[in-house]
Amino acid sequence: MATNPQVLLIMGSESDLPVMQEAVDVLCNFGVAYEMRISSAHRSPVRTTALASEAANRGIKVIIAGAGMAAHLAGVVAAKTILPVIGIPMPGGALNGVDALYSTVQMPAGIPVGSMAIGKAGAKNAGLFAVQILALGDERLSSALQAFRAEMDRDVEQRDLALQAS
Repeated sequence: MATNPQVLLIMGSESDLPVMQEAVDVLCNFGVAYEMRISSAHRSPVRTTALASEAANRGIKVIIAGAGMAAHLAGVVAAKTILPVIGIPMPGGALNGVDALYSTVQMPAGIPVGSMAIGKAGAKNAGLFAVQILALGDERLSSALQAFRAEMDRDVEQRDLALQAS
């Protein structure tokens, strides 16, 4: 567990770890301390609400919640904190993650959840979005994000040059 984590990642079950790892990798690449926990909105609701309601007092600034199937995790977490909550719908189940997407994105007015895409792309973007939120008050992160975007631009340009040369 990291010292002074700024981001709390909560996943509904251990099977979500391969997807959540994408968010972890982004946070690690930007040097953002995080804490990762397993907690279910349905199977461990008291634990889940405690994690969410105590997060701000522990110095957490952003919460990323990933769950599949009915995927109420991000919504339950958002209902128990005023911190920004980013939801990642997990792939799988009968609807291959579409049910999780709807559960994450269709929040009632007043309890927002920043919803990402289903699966690994959504997890990577959740990590990046958390870094963007933190960068609002952190010049080091802001500069690192600008460098990350510039590197993506250079990569696209290099790929185009390679294509044109072939």
